[in-house]
Parts: sequence; structure tokens; C-alpha cells
Amino acid sequence: MSIRNRRPKPKADNSARWLITYADMITLLMIFFIVMYTMSQVDAKRFEAIAQSLNKAMGGKGAILYDAGPGLTPGTFDQLDPATDINELERLETQSLLEVKEQIEAYLAEAGLQDSVTVELEERGIVVSFQDVVLFPLGSAQLSPEASEIIGKVGNILTQVNNYIRVEGHTDNLPINTAVFPSNWELSGQRASRVVRELIELNNIAPERLSASGYGEYRPRRPNDVEENRRFNRRVDIVVLRFKFENIEPGQIIKIDEGVMQNEQPR
Repeated sequence: MSIRNRRPKPKADNSARWLITYADMITLLMIFFIVMYTMSQVDAKRFEAIAQSLNKAMGGKGAILYDAGPGLTPGTFDQLDPATDINELERLETQSLLEVKEQIEAYLAEAGLQDSVTVELEERGIVVSFQDVVLFPLGSAQLSPEASEIIGKVGNILTQVNNYIRVEGHTDNLPINTAVFPSNWELSGQRASRVVRELIELNNIAPERLSASGYGEYRPRRPNDVEENRRFNRRVDIVVLRFKFENIEPGQIIKIDEGVMQNEQPR
């Protein structure tokens, strides 16, 4: 075949290849906005939970106050924007917890208990720490005669907030081995459970908001080397958890909706 009769091959039409890049970009943008929407929904739910509790705590309905201090104007939280005011809600929550802390401290000073009961505002929330002798005889999980009044007064103040409350029992490292308490685990756990029951019976705090934990001797505040330090380690802590830690608590109800399991947190 002669060179003259050879025909050049037609060139491929690449004019539409930009559509592939364009489609990829649209897909990525769609995924990005789906993720952003999902995150905004989570923040909205978190906002709603915090707003509802703070609205009750700061001036809302049904709050039971003990020597209550000034609160914020009711309805403040209804005007906040979930997209921009999460930090503001956390600030208001801290303010609410500080007011509760001050009221508990005022009661303890009035009752002469400030040397045996401490109140601290920690990262996880308010921690009210009772030395064991305030609530229980040594080596016992039966409340002392004065304990119910003390728990009732403190619990009355705690009804102002709608946070989760965890009661933690602690012991020193001296071994115990009785028919009732084979080890310090049982002693610390039963003490925490007894305080939980008292908060429910005396203050009508919703059981869904409460939990009891026993740590035995393994979360000491001081070294268990002398009796004075062991006395500080034998304690029961009532912890009012900040809202940002509520996602570590198990859900109250598990329901199946169209094949998807969902946890509903108590409010």
C-alpha cells in the first residue's frame, strides 16, 4: 500500500472528559454536606438537652431551692442559637453548678460539717465528698441516724439541676472479710447503693439519673500509709456530671425502629 493511500486515524473526542472530574467534585461536596448536616443535628440535640436542664435550674419550673441565690431570667435559653451558642451553654452550666456548689457549702458551714464534707468543681462536674463516718459506722453500710438528714439537705439542693448523678463508694486498704462484706468491693458498692436509695426516697430524684459505683480501695485520695490518710480515703462521693459526659452513660431505653437500634437518654 502506498503512503498516499494511508488515511490518518480519527482522533478521540476528549471534549467531555471534564464531566468526570465535575461528577467527582459534586459527589465529594454531597458527602461533605451530609457529614456537616449530621454533625449539626448532634449539636442540636446536645443543645436541647443542656437548654432544657439549665432552663429548669436557672429559674424554671419545679426547682427546689435551699437558700437559693440569684438565677438567670427564665426563657434565656429559648433565644440561643444551637449552631453558635454551645460554648455559651457550657458557660451557663458552669455558672449553675457554681451556684449549687455555693449552696451546698453554705449548708455544710451551717451544720458544722465543712471539715468532714468537701465540695469541689472538677472537670467532670461537682464532687461532694463525705468521709465515711459522716454517713456510716466503721465497716457498715447502714446509715447513721444523722445521715438521712444530711443526704436529704444535699439532695434537695441537687434537685435544681437535671444532670446525671453518680454515687461512688470508696474504702481504705484495710482488708474486710465478713459474712456481709467478703471484701472492700462489696462494702463500697453497698454504701453507694444505700445513698442512691436515700436520694430517691427523700428527694424524689429520678432513678434514671442515678447510678452507684463501688471502687473499693483502688481510688485513694491519699496514700494508705497512716490512719489520718486512710480516714480521707474512706468516703462516699456524690458526683454531678457535666452534660458533655452524658454520652458515656448507657441509654435508658433501647427500641428498634425499622431495624435500627436507638438509645434514648433520660431527661
